[in-house]
Amino acid sequence: MKRILILSLMLVLVFSFVVTAQAQVNVTYWTAPNPPQEVFWRNLAEKFNASQNKINVYVTAMVETPSSESTITNAVAGGKAPAASGNIFPGFGATLANSEAVVALDTLPGFDEIIEKRAMKEVIEGWKFADGHVYILPVYANAMLFGWRIDTLKELGFKEAPTTYSGIMDVGKALKAKYPDRFLIARKALIEPTWWQRWFDFFMLYNAASDGRPFVTGNEVTADDEAVIKVFKFYGDLKANNYLLTMPATDPFETEVSIWRSLGPWSFPGWKERFPELVINKTFVAAPPPLPDDVKLPYAKTFADAKGLVIYAQRSPEEQAAIWEFIKWVFTDPINDLAWIDATGMLPMRGDLVTNSTFDRVFKEHPELIPYADEMAYAVPAIANEKFSDIQTILSDKGLVPVVLGKVTPQQGWADAKAAIEALLK
Repeated sequence: MKRILILSLMLVLVFSFVVTAQAQVNVTYWTAPNPPQEVFWRNLAEKFNASQNKINVYVTAMVETPSSESTITNAVAGGKAPAASGNIFPGFGATLANSEAVVALDTLPGFDEIIEKRAMKEVIEGWKFADGHVYILPVYANAMLFGWRIDTLKELGFKEAPTTYSGIMDVGKALKAKYPDRFLIARKALIEPTWWQRWFDFFMLYNAASDGRPFVTGNEVTADDEAVIKVFKFYGDLKANNYLLTMPATDPFETEVSIWRSLGPWSFPGWKERFPELVINKTFVAAPPPLPDDVKLPYAKTFADAKGLVIYAQRSPEEQAAIWEFIKWVFTDPINDLAWIDATGMLPMRGDLVTNSTFDRVFKEHPELIPYADEMAYAVPAIANEKFSDIQTILSDKGLVPVVLGKVTPQQGWADAKAAIEALLK
């Protein structure tokens, strides 16, 4: 903590020097290996560089072979990290923070202004690490929702998407009575141990059932035990009642083999080309995760498929201050977030997307994005622990998968998984 406070004071002093000194400070920003994002950042860097003569920001895409995380790790180890980079999700961010490779952004001057102008006071709480600091500035988030075939629901006699586990079971019963060969959900991943798939099934429901309680805090399992067991049981019940298809299927939701699925906004551009009949509020709706029947909350939280940027501690204080000035310039003007949406099709991490008139055009042209903007404030990022993949692999192997397959009870599945995760974190 003392080290962080000292560095913060140094940056404040250095920042004053940077903005008054005559010598230009050159800094590099690594963007995600994604052409639209690269274009976005280069355009802004050019505008920023032209707006003043003290700082020059150079933007380049990071190498993604074998992975962007490996590229960053190797750069840090070799003393060649950029001043800052994007494409950081909380799990990898924890690795960088634990090795003191990145700066605590909440200690820098102007951090609170960014949070205020982006209406992120509540959102940023989910990005704090175990030591209470924020090392990643969230840039964008896909607040994961569930898609429902509202046309089929209405045909079955349901006016809206179910909001509870029992409500979903009622839909499953009605669906099977009318269409025996169709399913509520088609998801082969629910019987596979692929760690990242848990983001799009388990953690969506867990975050809702637990009201966003952290699954892991530091090196301790802090999960809501009852919430985990309820989620396990729910998925197990879907399989036991034949409402869940775990065989391979191509576009099952789109072709009405199933009527319910986890749904990210990246699906929509492809649908417009291949499935033009899928129209928001006409043939499908996007809804928050359902809640257990005995959990009463005003709004269900979900998983945030989200990434942000970091500043690297190995760069000089002058470089850190310079890149921070650029970052503040970008993220305190909503026009830049509008440009982000236009360039990438993804929503920026803001808490005022549906109330800020800057974005009216976006939602008029793309009404399917409105539910995702509404959910933004309730989206919980991934586990902020460097052993994220091992934790979620154990969660799959010891817990969710055997429960779905009917090999163990939900209680035993969680007991086995929790014990193994605790052993991993020791």
